Amino acid sequence: MSTTDSNCEVGASKSKSDGLCDVNDKLQNLSIGVALSVCANCGKEGSDINNICNKCKQVKYCNASCKKKHRHKHKIQCEEHVRLSAERAAELHDEKLFKQPPPADDCPICFLRMPTLNTGRRYKSCCGKELCSGCAYAPVYDDQGNQVDNEKQNECAFCRVLAPKTEKETSKRLDDRIKAGDAIAILNQGCYYVRGTNGVKQDYKKALELFHRASKLGLNSAYYCIGHIYQEGRGVKVDVKKANYYYELAAMSGYAAARHYLGLLEADAGNMDRALKHYMIGVRGGYSKSLKKIQELYGYGYVTKEDYTKALQLYQTYLSEIKSDQRDEAAAADKANRYYESG
Repeated sequence: MSTTDSNCEVGASKSKSDGLCDVNDKLQNLSIGVALSVCANCGKEGSDINNICNKCKQVKYCNASCKKKHRHKHKIQCEEHVRLSAERAAELHDEKLFKQPPPADDCPICFLRMPTLNTGRRYKSCCGKELCSGCAYAPVYDDQGNQVDNEKQNECAFCRVLAPKTEKETSKRLDDRIKAGDAIAILNQGCYYVRGTNGVKQDYKKALELFHRASKLGLNSAYYCIGHIYQEGRGVKVDVKKANYYYELAAMSGYAAARHYLGLLEADAGNMDRALKHYMIGVRGGYSKSLKKIQELYGYGYVTKEDYTKALQLYQTYLSEIKSDQRDEAAAADKANRYYESG
């Protein structure tokens, strides 16, 4: 025990020592990290002033009685703080929401940007790779440049494993990919549970579990599927707020269909500026429906000529990034291989 502590405890003299003890006590509290609060009503100080305003969380009281007495004086300040906090939170949310999402993946074979259109890509359950339609369709050549026989044509263009010949073999490969933590395989299995196909019974609860698993592995389309479950109320109560939350997660991570949906919501609410922002990001993501919506808004006078021109330029940039002779050949051979909307 220090000399100062000893003097304060015995309280030998009254005049100056009382004041010194008070000062020393406060200094000691500061030195050991004890935070002193002040009651906003009566001004009492202490470390036990912890009855916080429930709304703004900015002022403290020594008890409920003081909080009640001070309520009418604090109301305006409290409401203003809550309003400003909500505005700032909305600003931060919009900064994140309207930020350009990360770039799309490239095809692991040709290294060109992967098309947004689903028919422009193929998932391979043998190796878990997603290939562009051009590379999946392209003929296989040997080291002499000669096209190989028909059996080789059924090989995966990435890992050279033959395509499955039976449904049982197909299901076995999917199960193996799911066990390996393959996000796309997990999502596909969830879709089978939604539709009740591929040998499983319809089970929305199981589908939702799988969609959440895929989303945790970073698959943006899984967020969209979760949002759709809550929007439609499939196996759960309809929850529009929760649905929109997951649509936003999908959009911010680069899923163009979710971005377009958010644009539709804003347009329906009359928020054309916000709708345009969503559509513009959707167009840059290669979503042709967003371009068509901007064209409609331009026709109705909600969008300027400059904005419409910019949207056309963004879509042309996207097309230049995904276009290849090999993908064109695949699309010409079969419409199921088309990798962009032609009109």
